[in-house]
Amino acid sequence: MIERRIAAELAERLETSPAVALLGPRQVGKTTLARMIGDQRPSVYLDLESDADRARLTDPELYLASHEDKLVILDEVHRLPGLFQILRGLIDEGRRKGLRTGRFLLLGSASPDLLRQSGESLAGRISYLEMGPIDGLEVPFEDLPDLWNRGGFPDSFLAGNDRLSQRWRQDFVRTYLERDVPMLGPRIAAETLRRFWTMLAHHQSGLLNSAEFARALGVDGKTVAAYLDLLVDLLLVRRLEPWHANVGKRLVKSPRVYVRDSGIVHTLLGLATLEDVLGHPVAGASWEGFVIETMIAASPEGTQANFYRTAAGAEIDLLLTLPGGALWAIEIKRSLAPAVGRGFHHACADLNPARRLVIYPGQESYPLREGIEVLPLQTASVALIETGR
Repeated sequence: MIERRIAAELAERLETSPAVALLGPRQVGKTTLARMIGDQRPSVYLDLESDADRARLTDPELYLASHEDKLVILDEVHRLPGLFQILRGLIDEGRRKGLRTGRFLLLGSASPDLLRQSGESLAGRISYLEMGPIDGLEVPFEDLPDLWNRGGFPDSFLAGNDRLSQRWRQDFVRTYLERDVPMLGPRIAAETLRRFWTMLAHHQSGLLNSAEFARALGVDGKTVAAYLDLLVDLLLVRRLEPWHANVGKRLVKSPRVYVRDSGIVHTLLGLATLEDVLGHPVAGASWEGFVIETMIAASPEGTQANFYRTAAGAEIDLLLTLPGGALWAIEIKRSLAPAVGRGFHHACADLNPARRLVIYPGQESYPLREGIEVLPLQTASVALIETGR
């Protein structure tokens, strides 16, 4: 059992909000965490993919009202979107009785229907919390290479060997394409979406070029945009937007795209072992995505994540705007002896960030010229967490 950092935040939100939606891809550990929370207080757990549990909700208002003194955990809640309207009434009725917090914990795979329904029906009554795969702060330093190679889905990371981990990820991809996507989103041919997902893995950290993807898939640009929106909504792909401000420079306007879990990147490319990854051209881009996911997960609530790039070549891999407005400029290097290019220096001269970091896979922290700090991933993440305290 790996202790998840998000557990404390989930418990805190249940103490301050009547409903909390815990969103994340399938198999990321939402149910395990919810059951652990439920074991600490009176609770009822319903899996809405179970016929028996759905039968209990034949009259949902009556059943849920009979458990108003408990935390009701509704797993795969997108299966019954009509519940949201009922939950609103129960929450409002509970408030009149003094039951103001910790009523409902909703688990979902971040389907567009879930977000739309809950947003319409539970506005002002629900808190959203995103749960990602295991990140670089949740394992010891010596386990980071395995975490990067296998990805952060618990069953993949904890598998007995790389072969079993790869098999789990292959089954995960197949199940998503053949079962979950048709249930959660528009009807898309599984093979077409697999090709697109694989293209994104090959294109990891690259600028989005919808026309190029459209030509390769034999579809139009709007269809590519719909495919990308679906994978972003399902929290499987990150669209990192460019930073925009009036700095007197011609800035790149296309977003960068990342398959969010490094293990899924490697599986889509047929890479099973760490040696396979290190010998493949995607290694640097895969490490970059891995670092970005950990840093964003460690960021204080309200942090804005972008990249910075000008037509003249000034570039920052990850630019974090903290809630107070301070900028952190982050360069990501796979090398144990990282060298900072002129593009990063020029970008820092444009923006004058509060901190200038180079994140690399080593263990030591040391300074470079012009106020640049070279830090291990875990050290940089802890420093980011401490800014939010």
